[in-house]
Amino acid sequence: MKGLILSGGKGTRLRPLTYTSAKQLVPVANKPVLFYAIESIVEAGITDIGIIVGDTKAEIRAAVGDGSRFGATVTYIEQSAPLGLAHAVMIAEDFLQDSPFVMYLGDNLIAGGIRGLVDEFRALGCQSEILLAEVENPEQFGVAELTADGKVRRLVEKPKEPQSNLALVGVYMFDHHIFESVRRIKPSGRGELEITDAIQDLIDRGLDVHPHIVRGWWKDTGKLDDMLEANRIILESFDSQSGAALGSIGEGSRIEGRVQVGEGVVLIDSLVRGPVVIGDGARIENAFVGPYTSIGERCRLACCEVENSIILADSEIRDIPMRIDGSLIGRNVKITKTDFKPKAYRFMLGDNSEVGIT
Repeated sequence: MKGLILSGGKGTRLRPLTYTSAKQLVPVANKPVLFYAIESIVEAGITDIGIIVGDTKAEIRAAVGDGSRFGATVTYIEQSAPLGLAHAVMIAEDFLQDSPFVMYLGDNLIAGGIRGLVDEFRALGCQSEILLAEVENPEQFGVAELTADGKVRRLVEKPKEPQSNLALVGVYMFDHHIFESVRRIKPSGRGELEITDAIQDLIDRGLDVHPHIVRGWWKDTGKLDDMLEANRIILESFDSQSGAALGSIGEGSRIEGRVQVGEGVVLIDSLVRGPVVIGDGARIENAFVGPYTSIGERCRLACCEVENSIILADSEIRDIPMRIDGSLIGRNVKITKTDFKPKAYRFMLGDNSEVGIT
């Protein structure tokens, strides 16, 4: 089998962060989301991987390289515009050829990896296996309707009146029959070739599409709340305190619970309460870092409190009197208290920013 990871798209729901960074490279527990997808595919025994790239292709290439760091061989496939998941399959046909393949959306996370799912697909000998999960807002997803005996009857992309709460998870498995289906369908009302329409064509042609209902957690990390929840889930999986010896834990500092401390980290008169991950070279002084926080490399925190947040590399937070909570802070961001008169809030914010003031 081969792997196909979709890493194009504009990441509009995570703007302004994604004006300057690919959404698939936003870190969860200090690791880019895309890396979890690659590692999951490799762990399933698939090492020949194609990555669909768009406007952020240079950044994706720089981060992933040739795939050797993951034990894989990576081929990059350029998509001229985000014209739909089925379009991505169509342009990848030369790479995939007649090989069965797993298609993985690069901004998705799924518990436990996909080895068991890949093994199931191979054993069943079906033309496609789709993953489904129960959701509270099915109108925002592709939705599957099943028959009484558990067969897939119909798939609908973002229906206004969903007939089911079973959403398509961003991992699919196909054999070569999918290529004929993507050529048979027409663009949807939003101008895209929908993978739901291609899978529906498989069903209409009498081919075997097997549904697998996911019982563990699954996250599409395209929105802030989902990013933070994915961060919490990954950090919760840490099994012990580790890495503290790599840094300098100064007098008056304490580490409680599951904490991963990177190389060269300095803690001075601070409390870190896990689960937390702190990247290499970070410095934390007179600060509190609370549960479910990821701090990127070379960050500087002083005289502040933060929890349940993701702070990307090279950012500085200093002299902030109120606790920062539920936040996603980009790279090279500086949040500081000033002594300018008159006292006032001062902002320099990009398009589509969101600021909450208490």
